[in-house]
Amino acid sequence: MERVLCLLIGYVFGLFQTSYLYGKMHGIDIRETGSGNAGTTNALRTLGKRAGIITLLGDAFKCVLAVVVVHLLYRSSRPEMLPLLSMYAGFGAVLGHNYPIQLGFKGGKGIAATAGIILSTTNVWVVLICLAAFIAIVATTRYVSVGSLVIVTIYLISVIVRIYTGSYNTSPKYYWEMILIATLFLISAVLKHRENIKRLLNGTENKISFSSKKKEV
Repeated sequence: MERVLCLLIGYVFGLFQTSYLYGKMHGIDIRETGSGNAGTTNALRTLGKRAGIITLLGDAFKCVLAVVVVHLLYRSSRPEMLPLLSMYAGFGAVLGHNYPIQLGFKGGKGIAATAGIILSTTNVWVVLICLAAFIAIVATTRYVSVGSLVIVTIYLISVIVRIYTGSYNTSPKYYWEMILIATLFLISAVLKHRENIKRLLNGTENKISFSSKKKEV
């Protein structure tokens, strides 16, 4: 029951669509602009740097807030389950972001929300590794999709490593379940990026520009 509730808590927080709301404030439906994706990259490309930054922060911290709520609810009654329940909340936030019921289940790709689970449930080293890898990959290839898939992969690896080094303050009986949820984060990211992957294989994937000046709104 706790798992379902945490998943629902995350989903509700995930329904806060930062880029969509930002665009609406300026008379634009982000889902009808650019790639049609309600996420950070499309907001950056079509609405400008300010929109991109606000979307990134908003989408990441809605996941962080979901984890905080779960901690407040279960830190006394289920302390040994908190790492697992936090992951359920994080995955729920990704589902809410990717498939928002109020927007006809047309949302983003969940990478910024996944960044929120990395921020709120891992350690500073994992955060720094993910950040460094993302910056290095995007700076050298200019493919945001590649950087996004890499950091979700790093998250899965970090969960496995932390489990086998005893870094989680939880019962071993939850280990395989935690690995499964971390794997679902990766599967979700791959499914949402399947068109990007096809374009990468075909050599037609869009590259992000660091020099073009987008209109700030």
